Amino acid sequence: MIFPVSGVQTPFWVPIIVAFGVSTLTSMGGISGAFLLLPFQVSILGFASPAVTPTNMIYNIVAIPSGVYRYAKENRMIWPLLWGLMAGTSIGILLGVVIRIRYLPDPRNFKAFVGLVLAYMAYRLIKDILKKDNSKPSVDSGKFVVGIKEFRPQRISFEFSGRLYTITLMPVFILSVIVGAISGIYGIGGGALIAPALVVMFGLPVHAIAGVTLLNTFLTSIIGVLLYVFLAPFYARGGTAVSPDWLLGILFGIGGFAGMYLGSRLQKYVRGLYIKIILAIAIAYISINYIIGFFG
Repeated sequence: MIFPVSGVQTPFWVPIIVAFGVSTLTSMGGISGAFLLLPFQVSILGFASPAVTPTNMIYNIVAIPSGVYRYAKENRMIWPLLWGLMAGTSIGILLGVVIRIRYLPDPRNFKAFVGLVLAYMAYRLIKDILKKDNSKPSVDSGKFVVGIKEFRPQRISFEFSGRLYTITLMPVFILSVIVGAISGIYGIGGGALIAPALVVMFGLPVHAIAGVTLLNTFLTSIIGVLLYVFLAPFYARGGTAVSPDWLLGILFGIGGFAGMYLGSRLQKYVRGLYIKIILAIAIAYISINYIIGFFG
């Protein structure tokens, strides 16, 4: 099958199967899996123009609702946290889109950027694995739900698995602006950076933040796609492909939709330690290959 927008040639079922496998795993940690699908599109499918970024965001838009639905149904959503995340990432993604189109259109430079972002993510995950207790909350305790105890403009407190957690929103907002900018460049919607940051820097349980980080990724991806579609006519005259490949993105999204539902359903039975180890290995492998390839 040939995708005319991106020029990709692949059987239609390949994006579906790949996205299903990736999203089943990553959705357990509140990550859509777009950060792994982007290297797959660039290196395996040969889709390396700026248009790959909004195509990745379309995957997020199609795939994420099933996972969010499952987390919300099981009362594992920190709803007040969403507003702090959205405020920051919405601002940041505007900056990221402009940077991606103006300064990172070359595939080689883009791969280097991707490699550095993934290297940082792998480092923080590995550090967290070695440092903290990643035990699984007790599903049978009757407390495997999020209970909001306090919600103010400055902070949020919630109870999960018998423990009380408090978050100051200003640091979350600042972090979200930075992540939003990177997300606009990378096309991941923010979850692949926000989720590890909330776990590592703020000490929040991975089983509790997964739903809200996925929803934040979904909403920021919508903003990102709209920006790319709006800017596409201005850059088409110069020969730069900016418009997303809708068909390819939707096929990835179909596989992701099924995978995210399965992953969110299985998450509470999987130790956070195992989720982080698998993610760290995958991220580190891709990062090393991209960085070596840039200097080579």
